[in-house]
Amino acid sequence: MKRTVLTLSLAVAASLSLSACAAAQNTGAPSLAKRSVEGRFDVAPPPVVVAPPGPLPADLGGRLGRWESDAAAAQQAFAAERNTAASLVSAAAGAAVASERWVVAQQAISRLTATRAPLTAALADIDRLYLDRSVAEAIDGLPEIYALRDRLAEMVSTQDAVVEALSGQLPGQ
Repeated sequence: MKRTVLTLSLAVAASLSLSACAAAQNTGAPSLAKRSVEGRFDVAPPPVVVAPPGPLPADLGGRLGRWESDAAAAQQAFAAERNTAASLVSAAAGAAVASERWVVAQQAISRLTATRAPLTAALADIDRLYLDRSVAEAIDGLPEIYALRDRLAEMVSTQDAVVEALSGQLPGQ
């Protein structure tokens, strides 16, 4: 019985709402159909033609060359210092924290990190150059700038992994 009453009340409510919709259409309410004026704006905008970047400006060539040579020198210094640091960290593997061997190994890692300064400075400078030129929409030479930036970032990432691995070998890290 309750089920029949519920079904009947739902049917009555649905028919009342449908009749209200039908009545609204007859009262002169605005139609939601597309008007003729709305079709005028269906035209796609013309494609934007962006000129490809030109060659690297002459004034930037020297800066990029200097940063690349600084990075190469830092990479060589890091490679030379890495073997020394690795042997000192290996010698301190079983030493207690703050012991003589542990302190010497920490200092070797610090020296290894210090050799990276020219590389990280060059990366920071090239990041700033890239951002400044991007903001100024000076796109000439951006591919060369970004390529050097990518190489320097890869060097830094590789060196980060070496320093982290050496630090992880020391007790108390």
